[in-house]
Amino acid sequence: MLYDVLIHCDLLVHCRRDAVLEFVGKRAGNAPARQQAINDRLVAAAREGLYVVRLKGGDPYLFGRGSEEAEVLAAAGVPFEVVPGVPSPVAATAYAGISLSHRDKASSIAYLTATEAPGKETSSHDFSKLATATQTLVIFMGVRKLAEITRELIAHGRPADCPAAVISKASLPEQQTIVGTVADIAEKAQKAQLSMPALTVIGDVVELRERLRWYDNKPLFGKHVLVTRAQEQAGDFVAVLRQAGAAAVEQPTIRIEATADPASLEKAVEEADEYDWVLFTSVNGVRHFFEVLKQQGGDARRFGAARIGAIGPATRDCLAGYGILADTMPSTYRGEALAEAVLAHHDNHMHGLSVLLPRAEVARDALPDMLRQAGARVNVVSAYRSLPLSDEEAAQLREKLASNAIDIATFTSPSTVINTAHALGDNAAQQLAKVLVASIGPITTAAAEKLGIRVDVTADDYTVPGLVAALEDYLNSTQESDA
Repeated sequence: MLYDVLIHCDLLVHCRRDAVLEFVGKRAGNAPARQQAINDRLVAAAREGLYVVRLKGGDPYLFGRGSEEAEVLAAAGVPFEVVPGVPSPVAATAYAGISLSHRDKASSIAYLTATEAPGKETSSHDFSKLATATQTLVIFMGVRKLAEITRELIAHGRPADCPAAVISKASLPEQQTIVGTVADIAEKAQKAQLSMPALTVIGDVVELRERLRWYDNKPLFGKHVLVTRAQEQAGDFVAVLRQAGAAAVEQPTIRIEATADPASLEKAVEEADEYDWVLFTSVNGVRHFFEVLKQQGGDARRFGAARIGAIGPATRDCLAGYGILADTMPSTYRGEALAEAVLAHHDNHMHGLSVLLPRAEVARDALPDMLRQAGARVNVVSAYRSLPLSDEEAAQLREKLASNAIDIATFTSPSTVINTAHALGDNAAQQLAKVLVASIGPITTAAAEKLGIRVDVTADDYTVPGLVAALEDYLNSTQESDA
């Protein structure tokens, strides 16, 4: 995989585990890898019998030099395939709330690049034609030359008061859109110190932005949100935050490892069909249970006639991935509610019934205690353990808070709160007081408040989407009150 600076690092996680990733630079102002070197590497890797991907931003044939690279491959007799992407002006303007064409404002569009081939003595652009040839003009890679380009446009007939916009880092939480006119857009862009890559749009369609913008006015847009849950579980949370326009700052405060007592879990898995109920209170519990089941050569049939309970949607869905449909799941996602859901199946009397509860080494006892009080025999088995941050990880967390790199801190379990407080030290509450603090539910909030940590937002729906929705509602309400 050959990729450059225009590719977001999150895309690389989708590569095959054994893929070799090679960074080839390609940003103006830095020391770029020579195009010839990239061409040579493409051919050489293909001739080694490797499957080669040249990952490019947007569409590879639109000012992306993809056609030049394809020509080299064709000349070398290397077969290739082109997968078209969404052209950057189409994507960037949509995220900025600007429509390139519009029935009343623009029925013609022109694209031009401000970065032409090096060595050219004169520009190939004929501004006497470009200035007024189309109603919408899109300029690629033009921020550094924007003052020069706008002067030429005005000199050749484009009205100085024609609307203009520069869109930087489109579709990312760092997106910035500066709006002005042809006369002042270069100065505004310079003052805003816009980051590359950036796209300039000139034309009356820019006036649509205030009505069509949808991305950069989301409540969480641009917010840097601390994700403290275990790395194995952070992916879904990060994805929901990204959809909400936020930037996830991943700093797991929990490391999930196999239980220190594997023999007890192994025995429980072997005897799963001897229980009346098997209850799962976390995704981690499900995964570690089924990992042992797989090692034993078993499958879902091991449960026999045992009924299955799940504490919430994430745990239920994880079970479904292993072919198990939960028999019960409470409407509120906490241990007491799961106990009540199970008890409801037996009129609150469980004398003679047995329950297997594979869970974390350290957890609340409300669930097993309620079942035992109803007469059940409950076998609580450690399926995994949660470990705190290393000294290095704790130092990273402190630095992120000290450098104001975090706007919102989120906690999805009491363990994430406790481990974060331990990592921050004696003044944890003071450090977290600088940011908005959000909790997935009342149990987690209670754990924070016990440590003196103020919680601003507590979700009513104890799920990751529920937590993000609660944050959005809170920020919306504060914005309305400020207005």
